[in-house]
Amino acid sequence: MEMRHAPFFWWIRDLSAPDPISLFNGFGLINWEPPQFFMIGIFHLLFGFTFFLQTKLNPTPADPIQKTLFTWMPVFMIFIAASFPVGLVIYWAWNGLLSILQQIYIMKRQGTEIALFTNINKNSDKNE
Repeated sequence: MEMRHAPFFWWIRDLSAPDPISLFNGFGLINWEPPQFFMIGIFHLLFGFTFFLQTKLNPTPADPIQKTLFTWMPVFMIFIAASFPVGLVIYWAWNGLLSILQQIYIMKRQGTEIALFTNINKNSDKNE
């Protein structure tokens, strides 16, 4: 599929361009164009959330540096992806969601404990 000037739906008129609405311009309500690395739209937030959930499906690393990296990498990637074409960010978000569902399905079939919510609760308890 050719992405250049290919419309998607609603506000996305060109999949090869960055997302035209962002968190910092009120999702298009404020007539202001923030710097490129602040153009964080809905799909960027969805991408960051799926990235976060994917890291929580894995066991918590014992190395504190790696643990910190796994914690902050989804936030960092949201800002990195802000200047990328929205079609790529939609692909990453959708791929992340399908990967999470696939991993949960395989873990259930194998009889493995799904530690997604356990890992999230464990990390939130340590922060309090």
